[in-house]
Amino acid sequence: MAVYKAPVNDTLFVLNDVLGLERYNNLPGFADATPDMIEAILGEAGKLAEEMLLPLNYSGDQEGCVRNSDATVTTPDGFKDAYKAYREGGWIGLAVPEEFGGQGLPYTLHVAVGEYTSAANMSLMMYPGLTQGAIAAIIVHGSEEQKATYLPKMVDGTWSGTMNLTEPHCGTDLGLLRTKAVPQGDGSYKLTGQKIFISAGEHDMTDNIVHLVLARIEGAPEGTKGISLFIVPKFLVEKDGSLGARNGVSCGAIEHKMGIHANATCVMNYDDATGYLIGAENRGLNAMFVMMNEARLSVGLQGVAIAEIAYQNAAAYARDRLQGRSLSGAKAPDKKADPIIVHPDIRRTLMTIRAFNEAGRAFMLWTALKSDIAHRASDEKERQTADDILGLVTPILKGVMTDKGFDHAVMAQQVFGGHGYIEEHGMSQYVRDARITMIYEGANGIQALDLVGRKLGLNGGRAVMALFKEIGDFCEENRADDTLSFYTKHLKKGLNDAQAATMWFMQNAMAKPDNAGAGSTDYMHLLGLVVLGYMWAKMAKAANDGLASGAAGREEFLKNKLVTAKFYMERIMPETALRKTRIEAGADTMMELAAEAF
Repeated sequence: MAVYKAPVNDTLFVLNDVLGLERYNNLPGFADATPDMIEAILGEAGKLAEEMLLPLNYSGDQEGCVRNSDATVTTPDGFKDAYKAYREGGWIGLAVPEEFGGQGLPYTLHVAVGEYTSAANMSLMMYPGLTQGAIAAIIVHGSEEQKATYLPKMVDGTWSGTMNLTEPHCGTDLGLLRTKAVPQGDGSYKLTGQKIFISAGEHDMTDNIVHLVLARIEGAPEGTKGISLFIVPKFLVEKDGSLGARNGVSCGAIEHKMGIHANATCVMNYDDATGYLIGAENRGLNAMFVMMNEARLSVGLQGVAIAEIAYQNAAAYARDRLQGRSLSGAKAPDKKADPIIVHPDIRRTLMTIRAFNEAGRAFMLWTALKSDIAHRASDEKERQTADDILGLVTPILKGVMTDKGFDHAVMAQQVFGGHGYIEEHGMSQYVRDARITMIYEGANGIQALDLVGRKLGLNGGRAVMALFKEIGDFCEENRADDTLSFYTKHLKKGLNDAQAATMWFMQNAMAKPDNAGAGSTDYMHLLGLVVLGYMWAKMAKAANDGLASGAAGREEFLKNKLVTAKFYMERIMPETALRKTRIEAGADTMMELAAEAF
């Protein structure tokens, strides 16, 4: 059976030592998040993940979901009880404002908890995960009546939520969608159409499911300018809040997928289903993007989470599996072979995954803190800078950490050799589950195009300049610190590559847009490498500071951080030069072949 230990100490190190969460006590909800409370919450979340969610991960994958003859869906054994425990623990409302029934704690803390639960059971956590995004969209764009009707039950988890965008002919290009909405004269609409790939579209764990559905009102403009967003509940809600008649929405099928078998990914049929407009008419994408941006951060989190549990299992296997002898002489002479952890290539594999995981965790929490600042700070300039960087790095976090999450699940599987290919060890499931993270909530190629084509030039490049300034200022402020010079030197090289690549786009992409498209994925990864390197430099500084102040029993932990930081700078950061070279090659060769030649 797979093993998992929630990395509570690593999370606390990032929150307390690296980000200095206590410095933000002026933000609403942060004063209540004392270090003791955070440690207690993370400890309880880790316990829930390890003891209740993890044991259901493999069995849920094997059982999958079942669509019944009445179009209802039964989730795997144990899922209802685990969801109930999650719901009753108040985890869904952890960071939701108190006025809507939540606890109002930092979103950063919610993200930290989400890593543990997603690592332990990604499929199960997708059910409340989609609800979080629906809650966010209703809070921002819903009417007071809609908030009062839906939020209390969604926040306490007795109702869940979904997002319905994709149609059989319409994925990324939402302007092609055909689902129609007909006004009924009483403020409601009748929706007709079909949506596919709807995560948690139908299940048996909540009393109601609140679908957020993109549709086109009759007579609306073509393209994305004519799209509206609707609330379409599975069961209609009476004026007193009780559940009424079953709505005209049903699960037509469960998609047959490579992974996440325990999540009901549904084909949803809307047959004159009653819906209610959320936000302004023909402004549905604006409302949906609140949900999409939250979902993209959550998917980036999944990339980190699945790489972490894959790493933990690979490391445990490498310590136990006996094969061959160390190149420098036997390390276990009393045994017939050494554990494979002695071999440099196994260590290369494990150190690579570990270096990305620990920096990825810091990246994830740093980004979540930017979100908290953007939404909670009183200073307008502080909010704007945080929001600029948040918008810029969201596609990077989603794209880079899920690309690497899949790559590293495969690398962890490789440590097991042939045993990694056998289902019983669980590594195959991590590979299969990780694959979807690169695709949903905007495939990673789209994330790269969003970064280069939209985010980079937004407001005259204000966001990327703010990011470069933050990293450059860190290097400058610590230039005289000999204990950090190794890390800042490598970080500065990566930053120089990122700045040069950005300048190349400015000079070569305006006149020839294909240059931007050809280099977009490399640019996304180049910036990702630099931000991860920035996280490692910040962690190295925190580790050095901790060792200088006595370490309080954490010497080994902090020294391990410095070793891993050095590995990242030596072995991984130099890839920025490769990415820059590829970008500067331009699009000519890539676009030269005729379509028929492929």
